[in-house]
Amino acid sequence: MKFDTPAGANPIDRMEVVGQPHTRIEGPLKTTGTATYSYEHKDIDPDPAYGYILGAGIAKGRIASIDVRDAEAAPGVLAVITAENAGPLKSGGFYVARPLAGPRVDHYHQAVALVVAGTFEQARAAAGLIRVEYTRGNGAFDLEAARGSGKPHPRQPDVTIGDFDHAFASAPVKIDETYTTPDQSHFMMEPHATIARWDGDSLTIWSAQQIVGWARRDLATKIGVPEDKIRIVATYIGGGFGGKGSVASDAILASLAARKTGRTVKVALPRPLMPNNTTHRPATVQRVRIGAGRDGRIAAIAHESWSGNLPGGGPEIAAAQSELLYAGANRYMRTRLAELDLPEGNAMRAPGEAPGMMALEVAMDELAEKLGMDPVELRVLNDTQTVPGQPDKPFSERRLIECLRTGADRFGWKNRNPVPGAVRDGRWLIGIGMAAAIRGAPIMPGAARVTLETDGTVTVESNMTDMGTGSYTVIGQTTAEMMGIPLDRVKVKLADTDYPEAFGGGGQAGAATATAGVYAACVKLREAVAAKLGFNEPEVEFAGGQVRSGNRRVPLTQAAEGGPITAEDKMEYGDLSKRFSQQTYGAHFCEVAVDAYTGEIRIRRMLAVCDAGRILNPVTARSQVIGGMVMGAGAALMEELVVDKRFGFFVNHDLASYEVPVHADIPAQEVIFLDGADPTISPVKAKGVGELGISGVAPAIANAVYNATGVRVREYPITLDKYLDRLPPVS
Repeated sequence: MKFDTPAGANPIDRMEVVGQPHTRIEGPLKTTGTATYSYEHKDIDPDPAYGYILGAGIAKGRIASIDVRDAEAAPGVLAVITAENAGPLKSGGFYVARPLAGPRVDHYHQAVALVVAGTFEQARAAAGLIRVEYTRGNGAFDLEAARGSGKPHPRQPDVTIGDFDHAFASAPVKIDETYTTPDQSHFMMEPHATIARWDGDSLTIWSAQQIVGWARRDLATKIGVPEDKIRIVATYIGGGFGGKGSVASDAILASLAARKTGRTVKVALPRPLMPNNTTHRPATVQRVRIGAGRDGRIAAIAHESWSGNLPGGGPEIAAAQSELLYAGANRYMRTRLAELDLPEGNAMRAPGEAPGMMALEVAMDELAEKLGMDPVELRVLNDTQTVPGQPDKPFSERRLIECLRTGADRFGWKNRNPVPGAVRDGRWLIGIGMAAAIRGAPIMPGAARVTLETDGTVTVESNMTDMGTGSYTVIGQTTAEMMGIPLDRVKVKLADTDYPEAFGGGGQAGAATATAGVYAACVKLREAVAAKLGFNEPEVEFAGGQVRSGNRRVPLTQAAEGGPITAEDKMEYGDLSKRFSQQTYGAHFCEVAVDAYTGEIRIRRMLAVCDAGRILNPVTARSQVIGGMVMGAGAALMEELVVDKRFGFFVNHDLASYEVPVHADIPAQEVIFLDGADPTISPVKAKGVGELGISGVAPAIANAVYNATGVRVREYPITLDKYLDRLPPVS
C-alpha cells in the first residue's frame, strides 16, 4: 500500500480502541514472571550448554600468546573458542566493533575467548584458567586531547547557511560557550543474552534484539551464513535503549559455539562486562555560539560537536537538532570525529538530540539571561515553520509554541523568580528551569500479516519488537480498530524474522512504522472479507464484530466459516520524508531544591508536554515519557562512565558504581500530550514518543540548578565537585 496523501474516510479515526488507555496486554505475563525472555526458554533444549566470555585485559595492543589447555581440561568443558579456531569473522553492520579479539585487541573487555561447558559455573571457572599474554600498545583514550585530530564524517556533513562569522561578530548580544557530556551506559535491566541452536545448516537464535531484521542481516555477514538460513526470535526484551540494536558478542559467539559443539548454547553477558564489551553513548565536547538582536531574534547560530570512536565508527550527531529547532538566517553546524581506542560508541536513547540539547538548551538560557528576556518567550520568538535554509520544506506538523505555552501555564512559570539564588525554603535554594525538545520522527516501510480465524478472532504477525514500550498493545489496538472487534479478540505475535518486516524498536520509529504496516494488512483483509460476504458497496463498516453496509449486517465470523482468511501488505511512503521534515516536539519544566550547606540537589517536580501526533495509547506513551524523564535526570545529575585515561577502560563498569536514579531521586511526574494527529506521516497519523521523553530533560534540570544557585555548570553530570565551592554563602 502506498501512502503519500492524508487519508479521507479512515476507519482508524473512530478512535474507539486506538487512543484509549488500555493497559499492556502482556502485562499479566510480565508481572507474574511468566513472560519468557531470551535466556529463559526451557522448551528449546532440556540440556543446553553454557558459554562464558573472557574479556581482554588491555585496551590496545596484541595477544602475544593465549594458553587454553587448562581450561579445555577443566570439568564439563566442551570447547574454548578463540580467534585461532573460530573461523573467519567479517566486519560490517550496525555495530563496527569486532566481537572477538585476536591477535589485535581493539578495546578493553573485547572478547578474547568463549568457554563452553555443561553448566554456567563450569564455564565461568574454566575461563579463569585461560592464560593470556599481551603486548600493550599506545592508545588514545582522552577525547579532549584527541579532538584536535577530529575529522568530518559523511554521516553528518557540515551545514553552512548565510554568513555566520559576520552575523555573529555584528550581533549586539552573543554567547560563546563550551559544554561537555560524558560517556554513558545503557545498563538496561536485561543483559545481552542469547540461546543459539543449529538444525543442519540453519541457525535459530533466541536473543535480546531490538531490530530483528538488522540482527539477521548483521549476523549473516559476520559469521558467513546466508540470511535465509538464520531465524531471530526476540519475543520479550528487558530494555534496550539502542544497546541491542543488532547482534553483539553474546549472539555471535553463541552462534559459533553452537556450530562448533553441535549443542544448544546459552550466552549471557555478566553485567560488569557490558559497558566495555558492548556499546555506549560516547562523550562529546560542544561549542555553541549564538548571536541575537536586542529584541531576542537570533541572527547567527553555530553548534560544533566533537566525539570519538573506534575506527569505522560514527560520530555522536549532537549538533543535528540545532539545524531545525530555531530560526536564524546565518547558521554553521559542524561535527568532528576523533579516533579513540575506547569501546564502541553507538546509539543510545535519542542519539544526537539528548546530548546535543544538553548544550543548546543551556546556551539558550544563557542568551535569555544576557538579553534580560524570559527563556520561554525567547524560544517562542525564534520558532520557525519551515526548515531553516529550506523555505520550501515545511515541517509535517510543528506545535512547539503550544508545548511551551501549555507547559508554562501548567507549571506556574509566571511565578518563577528570574533572579538566581533568590528563592529559599529553609535551608534549600529553590530553582525552576525549562528546555524545549525536538526529536526526529522517522517512519520506515513496514509490513504485517493478519488472519481472521474461524472463531472470529484476528491474529496479527509482525517482526516489530517490544522492549517494554507497549508494542504488543498498540499493534493489537490498531488491529482491533480496523477490524471492528474488541482488543481481547486480537492475538499479537511479534519479534520473529519469520514474520513480515516492520523495522523494529529503535530510532523512535517502531510504533509508527509497525502500526502503519498493520493498517495496510488490515485494509487488505477488510477487502477480502467484504468480497467473501458479498458486499459491493464502497463504504463498508467493520464495527461491533459485524460487517455493515446500509441495512445489512453480517457477523465477522461468517466470513471465516470455510477457513481462516489471511492478508499481508506493506506500507510504503515514496518521497514523503523529502517533502516534509518529520519531527516530534516538547517542552520540559523542572523545579529543584539545592541544599545551601551541602549542595545536595533534589528534583521536586517535573512536567513534560509532548507533540507527537496521534497518541495510540496514553498509558504506554506516558510510561515511555516518564522513563525518558528519569533517564534525563540521570544524565543531568549522576550518569558517567569514568574513563581511566592511562589504561583505556571504563572504571565504574557495574551498577554499584555507575549511578542511575532510584525512586528517592524522582518526584511525581506529569505528562501532557497535545491533542491532534499528523495526517502527513501515515494513515494512522501517529509518531514515536519514547525518545522525545528524554530530549531536553537534562538541560531543564541544569537551568533549574542555575536558577536556584546562580552557579552555571557546563560539564555534565552536575556533581558536587563542580559547584560546591561556588555556592552562595549561607547567611
